[in-house]
Amino acid sequence: MVQIHPVQALTVDTAAGEVKSSPYLTTEKESFTIWMRSLVYHSKGCTVFDSKGNLLYRVDNYDSKSCGEVYLMDLYGEVLFEFQQKFGLFKSCEGCNSTGTRFRLRKNFKISPRGSSSSYKVVMKSSKEDQQSCYKIVNHGSVFTIEDGSGRLMAEVKKKQSNNNNGLDFGEDVLTMVVEPQVDHSFIMGIVVAYGLLKCKL
Repeated sequence: MVQIHPVQALTVDTAAGEVKSSPYLTTEKESFTIWMRSLVYHSKGCTVFDSKGNLLYRVDNYDSKSCGEVYLMDLYGEVLFEFQQKFGLFKSCEGCNSTGTRFRLRKNFKISPRGSSSSYKVVMKSSKEDQQSCYKIVNHGSVFTIEDGSGRLMAEVKKKQSNNNNGLDFGEDVLTMVVEPQVDHSFIMGIVVAYGLLKCKL
């Protein structure tokens, strides 16, 4: 049987000596596997594994129309982000967590000069800091990237490819997410879930 997660991971010791402010903050470039299937029978969602094959996140969407509240949970079932779609002149998706951090994702209707990519704008606001910051999803066909306001790459998501030259096909519903160093991968997963809801993938 083909395993959808990597068999083993490269472990790198870091001597930075910095205390991580979040257990989800990457210290180096990390790879995750997103399986666009729920572990709950007859429900939509996705399951996320780390590079060692351990279950890290799960999304279970019991609403067949994906209009109700959807939750991103850790492996213990603790809710990290709550999502709700907004239907108006422009469809959007809002996400929030217990710390008061909120963000809204909507499509950017600015026409690309090349016409080869589309983008989505992510506006985040924290009730504690009362400040806004923007992120962007750039879709390049089967690959999409997440960038911060300055254009710095934060993460890339694409169809998972086999590490071996054996021609194994994991299918369209198995993705690889590569997160850059010093990035909160729980927030990145929040953006990915919101994007999946807008694209009717969850």
